[in-house]
Amino acid sequence: MKLAVFLEKHCTVRRMFIYSGIIPVVAQQLHRENIEQVVQEALRASGVSVAELAAVATTVKPGLALSLGVGLQYSRSLVNRHQKPFIPIHHMEAHALTIRLTHHLEFPFLVLLISGGHCLLAVAQGVSNFLLLGQSIDIAPGDMLDKVARRLSLKKHPECHSMAGGKAIEHLAQTGSQELLTFRLPMQHYRNCNFSFSGLQNLVNNAIVQKEKEEGVQEGEILSCVKDVAAAVQHVVAVHIIQRTYRAMLFCIKNSILPSKNATLVVSGGVASNQYIRKGLQNLADANDFALLCPPPRLCTDNGVMIAWNGIERLRAGLGVLHSTDGIRYEPRAPLGIDISRRVEEDSIKVPKLKKIRWLAS
Repeated sequence: MKLAVFLEKHCTVRRMFIYSGIIPVVAQQLHRENIEQVVQEALRASGVSVAELAAVATTVKPGLALSLGVGLQYSRSLVNRHQKPFIPIHHMEAHALTIRLTHHLEFPFLVLLISGGHCLLAVAQGVSNFLLLGQSIDIAPGDMLDKVARRLSLKKHPECHSMAGGKAIEHLAQTGSQELLTFRLPMQHYRNCNFSFSGLQNLVNNAIVQKEKEEGVQEGEILSCVKDVAAAVQHVVAVHIIQRTYRAMLFCIKNSILPSKNATLVVSGGVASNQYIRKGLQNLADANDFALLCPPPRLCTDNGVMIAWNGIERLRAGLGVLHSTDGIRYEPRAPLGIDISRRVEEDSIKVPKLKKIRWLAS
C-alpha cells in the first residue's frame, strides 16, 4: 500500500538553527521552494509513480497555519490532477499510531506525547478514537528546555555548540548534580493530568540570574555550575511528566479504560529520546505492570513516515478517506479525540510519592 506524504515541518529543519527557531513566514517560503523537490525525491526513492499511489495523506492539523496551507494546496492539486483519494491527517494522531508500524500493538493503549510543540496524555482506543486525559496548558517541555538552553548560552559551551537545546541540557546533566537547585513542581494542587512548564521556566530563569550574581558573570557567559543547573532542570521536568503520567495510569485502571494487567504506555515525540526521562518512565511502567514502548528515535520526531502510516491505518479501516477535497481546511489548533480531562480532575486521584521510581539506578 503506497501513499504520498507531506509534513508541515519537513522543509524547515535544515535551516531552523540559523533562525534559533521556526519563523512562520520563513517556514512558508521554504515549503514553497522545496515541496515539489521533496515529493519528487520521495517518489524516486520509493520507485513508484503517482499513478501507483493508493492515496495521498497530508497533515492538515494542528500546526503552523502558513506551512499547513502550503502542504494542503499542493496536495489538493496533486489529488485532483491524478484523481487519487485524499486522507487528511491529525498530526498528534500520527505520532500516537507510529508505534503500530514498529510493534504489533492492539488497542487500547495509553499515549504520552512529549515534544517541542506538544505535551499530552491520551488513550488510543482505535485508529481515530482517542480519549484526551490532559495536555499542557501553556508551553511544551521541549520548548522549555530549548529556552533554558538559550538562557544558559549553551551554544557557547565547548561540548554543546552543535547540539539542539534539549540535547545540550541532557548531555551536560549527565555529569551534573541535580541537588544544587531544587525547583517547586508545577500544579501540585491540581489532581489532573494537565501539564505546565512556563511557570517552571520562570523559576529556572530566576535561579540562573541568582547564580550569575553569585559568580559575578554577565548574561551570555557560561556559569561554572552550568552542568548542575542542567541536571536540576532535567530532573524537575522528568518528575512533572512522570507524576502526571502516573495519575493517568491510575485513572485508566480505576475506570477500566485499560486492562488492569499488561497495559501499555507508548511514549513518542522528540523529548521521548531523552534517556533520563525515558528511564524514569520505564521504571514507572515496571512498577505499575505496564509495558513501555517507544518508536525508534528517527520516528519520534516529526517525520513523513508517521503521516504515511496514519494514512495506511485510515485507509485499511475505511476512516476519513475522501474522494473530493472540497471544503477541506487546515486547522492550526485542533484537539485530539474526546476531551475527558474534567472526569480525570473530578476523580481527584492522589499520586503516591515517587521514591520507588529510582530511574538513576542501573
